[in-house]
Amino acid sequence: MRNISYRVALGGIVSSLCLFAMFLTGIFPVLYLLLPMVAGALITIINTEINSRWALLTYASVSVISLFVTFDKEAALIFILFFGHYPILKEFIEKVRHVIVQYVLKLAVYNFCIILNFNITIYILGMVEVIDEFQEFGKYALWIFLAITNIIFLFYDYSLSGCKTLYLKWLKPKIIGKKR
Repeated sequence: MRNISYRVALGGIVSSLCLFAMFLTGIFPVLYLLLPMVAGALITIINTEINSRWALLTYASVSVISLFVTFDKEAALIFILFFGHYPILKEFIEKVRHVIVQYVLKLAVYNFCIILNFNITIYILGMVEVIDEFQEFGKYALWIFLAITNIIFLFYDYSLSGCKTLYLKWLKPKIIGKKR
């Protein structure tokens, strides 16, 4: 176990990078989904280097602060409800032995979080016009949209694993140096 000052310093650096990514959602509104994904991928560093408790602490602090510094509240909401905690949950889900059960759990978590995000966006943030836009495409438009986003989620899940591998095999040796 690394010492406390290392954990606090790494947590602070990763938190500041996550908050910077979340802040950028107000400057580049087109990236309101991509930047929370990047922030979530950065949480993976804490989960890998320290442990899941510190990763949860980092996620919680970034979530609270992002509500204040992020101009795009929808981006902050999607980070809080999915992209921030999923990299931590992914680690636990992948400890299940059966691959099919892993994917069922991953998709269940994703669908729960996305439906919760959609309902909060509509009913709490008051963006009721989103429902009207979906109804223009027919009564099954929401279900088709959800099915398409499930496929995109599977790519995100695969990419998140690649980010962790990239960190461990390329970035970490560049920063720390090769072991002797």
